[in-house]
Amino acid sequence: MSKRFVKASMNQPLVVSGAGTAPFFKVTVFEQEHFQGKSQELTTECCNIQDRSFQHIGSLRVESGAWVGYEHHDFQGQQFILERGEYPHWDAYSGSLGYHVERLMSLRPIYCAAHETSRMMIFENENFMDRSVEVCDDYPSLQAMGWCGTQVGSMHVQCGAFVCYEFPGYRGQQYIMECERNSGDYPHWKTWGSHSQTPQIQSIRRVQH
Repeated sequence: MSKRFVKASMNQPLVVSGAGTAPFFKVTVFEQEHFQGKSQELTTECCNIQDRSFQHIGSLRVESGAWVGYEHHDFQGQQFILERGEYPHWDAYSGSLGYHVERLMSLRPIYCAAHETSRMMIFENENFMDRSVEVCDDYPSLQAMGWCGTQVGSMHVQCGAFVCYEFPGYRGQQYIMECERNSGDYPHWKTWGSHSQTPQIQSIRRVQH
């Protein structure tokens, strides 16, 4: 059974200007909270902030593009979506996560973010089996939109990038799903990230770029 979630047209498509221009990525990281201490601008991925003579990242400003921050070096541990704006303290990016992640050790840009055209299939079971639904919008509650149960077995990102959350209302652990990683295929919840411990997904939204 296949079904498509289509939300009422509350969000009209944006007019895209400068089509064909590659996006620019820029983030300024600070060693201490509230934009204090040592700072540095990044425009490409950093697999270990300690390689740049930082102890860790205590706060940051995303000036352009969308990024993913990680709890540990080499893009391991909890994932956090970092869209344009300021993150003066750990709770600005970790939100309602079950435990505190007070520092980031690595981060990278999301090159494939395409907010208005993002599209993904979610499947009831592992390996893209059984009931499926096409996701092409923001869904604060999958159950309210017609998805049965609280779990998702596998996903295939056809275009763009999404953030999947453990609980409704974009709360809990975050999992960044991208069409350019693993060819967009996430056949098992263990492929969502090194921190994945459950197939529970209850809200999904598109990455803002």
